[in-house]
Amino acid sequence: MLSDDSRLGPEVTAARPRSERSVAALLADLASETATLFRQEIALFKAELQEKLGQLGIGTGALAAGGLIAFSGWLVLLAAAVLGLSNAVSPWLAALIVGVVVLAIGAGLLLFGKSRIDADALVPRRTLNSLREDEAWIRDQIS
Repeated sequence: MLSDDSRLGPEVTAARPRSERSVAALLADLASETATLFRQEIALFKAELQEKLGQLGIGTGALAAGGLIAFSGWLVLLAAAVLGLSNAVSPWLAALIVGVVVLAIGAGLLLFGKSRIDADALVPRRTLNSLREDEAWIRDQIS
């Protein structure tokens, strides 16, 4: 019975003994295998990225819904504070006092957040130091 090697694909050439294969054939196989590996890695990266983005989308939606519900609860608590304080002072003064306190807390949090987000605070210093050490080590190894 005759065997049909054409249906086996590229594995047939890999099965030949090494002594029969030329350097050019080996280099061609290396280039082909490298390109195949690169395409497979890109495909894996795309699939993993799509999965992670899907998880990120679900998480973002849950955070937005939770934030909206928490904000609604915060508004109800502020209204309760105004109503409770209105038993001691007139209602307009109670609303003014609660509003000023909430604005002061908000302004303090904004200033704190701004100081934490300054461009200088976001510089990855440990990574930069590590890269400088790697550069020095490579230069030392070369010379």
